[in-house]
Amino acid sequence: MARDQIDMTPIEARDELVAWIAEGEKPKSQFRVGTEHEKIPFRIADRSPVSYDGRRGIRALLEGMQMLLGWEPILEGKTIIGLADVTGGGAISLEPGGQFELSGAPLETIHRTCNELNSHLAQLREVAEPLGIGFLGIGMSPRWTREETPVMPKGRYKIMSNYMPKVGNLGIDMMFRTCTVQANLDFASESDMVKKLRVSLALQPIATALFANSPFTDGKPNGYLSFRSHIWEDTDAARSGMLPFAFESGMGYERYVDYALDVPMYFVKRGSNYIDVAGSSFRDLLAGKHPALPGERATISDWANHLSTIFPEVRLKRYLEMRGADAGPWKNICALPALWVGLLYDEVSLDAAWDIAKGWSAAEREKLRADVPKLGLNAKIAGRSVREIASDVLVLARNGLKRRAHKIYDGRDESDFLDTLDEIVERGMTPAEELLKLYHGAWNGSVDPAYKLLAY
Repeated sequence: MARDQIDMTPIEARDELVAWIAEGEKPKSQFRVGTEHEKIPFRIADRSPVSYDGRRGIRALLEGMQMLLGWEPILEGKTIIGLADVTGGGAISLEPGGQFELSGAPLETIHRTCNELNSHLAQLREVAEPLGIGFLGIGMSPRWTREETPVMPKGRYKIMSNYMPKVGNLGIDMMFRTCTVQANLDFASESDMVKKLRVSLALQPIATALFANSPFTDGKPNGYLSFRSHIWEDTDAARSGMLPFAFESGMGYERYVDYALDVPMYFVKRGSNYIDVAGSSFRDLLAGKHPALPGERATISDWANHLSTIFPEVRLKRYLEMRGADAGPWKNICALPALWVGLLYDEVSLDAAWDIAKGWSAAEREKLRADVPKLGLNAKIAGRSVREIASDVLVLARNGLKRRAHKIYDGRDESDFLDTLDEIVERGMTPAEELLKLYHGAWNGSVDPAYKLLAY
């Protein structure tokens, strides 16, 4: 997650919430892609977790990155919890269990996105290796229990961890033990947003299957290919899922705002303090009638922060966030933005992608969402396997990227970044199934070799 917004402009009415989202509209010439990815820090010597404090802890890692990059520290009180690149727009932040996240800058091409990722990895190694810290690219911590997992000193996470067990059984695992890679894309108008939202929601389980990479929990197989994806089914039904209303007539900014207003709040931030309002209504805050803040009006900051605590498979803010993929090997990270840019930023591919999914019913979409975490490419919808659909979707994405024709010095366009996904479809095996094959074979029932194979 990027740092919390700070804009104390008061909001008087629902229309202003709608207008705030609409201000994200951009002409196609200004479309960008932002890539966020998380990774799990571990001690190279013994594969143990990395605590926040200590000479070789997460704080030391952040301070080292600050010195190297010259980025501004993000502070909670006097505690450093992240870094912000105020010129480029990127940020480094911490997830609840110490997962180290790069929230990439909005960039014009996948080539630039991949350069950003490679630079980040090189910079991170320079600071982390002397500290004895490595990073694991996987969708869920494969070995450590909840109790062994460190806790980062961020106020919002304390509030969330207190609330999560009240609304689901796996929310704490989501917070402390999972890792994702995410692509953020723009829209030109309300109708463009709706079209892209529908296509990306319907096809999000296809991406989940292609990137499925979380088959281990507590050192053994958990029965899933993407346990990270399954976790969202038992985290908080009020703020996650496939947004069936998005496919109904009348969908637009207002409908999403009404949905968001009905999602219970976690916190309100005033200064550097987080006020626990978990389970309460943003509508009360908007009306100036919130019991925890009597007489106070909602602000732009409150609204932006609230939207960041809603977790559907595709999230609408001032851009669209693709949220279905597990973190994985470094070579796979650039494939996610390539997939979605190829599908959503090319009109021909976008229309063809909608042709694939438009006949699916809400019940079929929900069943696919539930089946993919276990079955991966073998899940089915409308008589077709995910593997078959993924093959068609990748052709559309590749064609979309070729038509974009963003080439580098040697003439290569962005479509090369999809090669790793083509290989997955060709083999018919998700990354998770490859790991399980190793676990039951060469690894002799241990997850420890993953810390070498999947280390960045």
